[in-house]
Amino acid sequence: MEKEFLQTIKANQGIIHKVCNIYCDDQDDRDDLFQEIVAQLWKSYASFREESKFTTWMYRVALNTAITTFKKTKRRPDQNRLTYDNFQVKDENYDTETEEEIRNLHRAVAQLTGIEKSIVLLFLENKKYEEIAEITGITQNYVRVKMNRIKKKLKKFMETEED
Repeated sequence: MEKEFLQTIKANQGIIHKVCNIYCDDQDDRDDLFQEIVAQLWKSYASFREESKFTTWMYRVALNTAITTFKKTKRRPDQNRLTYDNFQVKDENYDTETEEEIRNLHRAVAQLTGIEKSIVLLFLENKKYEEIAEITGITQNYVRVKMNRIKKKLKKFMETEED
């Protein structure tokens, strides 16, 4: 069972990396979250009943773990870490305008709640509303409503960044 688990995790580790990247800015935090997600997947692997696709179940465990971790870190005081914004190395081919837009989008997404980040991640992964609903445990209709609200929030955050 352990060998099967490791092979399955290795084949689908991109899912875990994507979840870690959307919830953590710092590489050390991403590594810690990755390990925590794998540990949670292992704990619940024996109870996977194959009622859904493995990747759907994997997303659900990974997102729930990330949201729980995200809530815990929100309670801790700011740790004044160095971020990408603190330093930059100039590159000849560096497109500052595009890079700034990407940073603004990342800052806007960082302001979303845990479930909102999950929905955005799955939406960007081209998951259908039906699959997003299954993974997140909310109704398909509510996913549509949340997505519209998230888009408005992101637009507002992005406009605020431009001012």
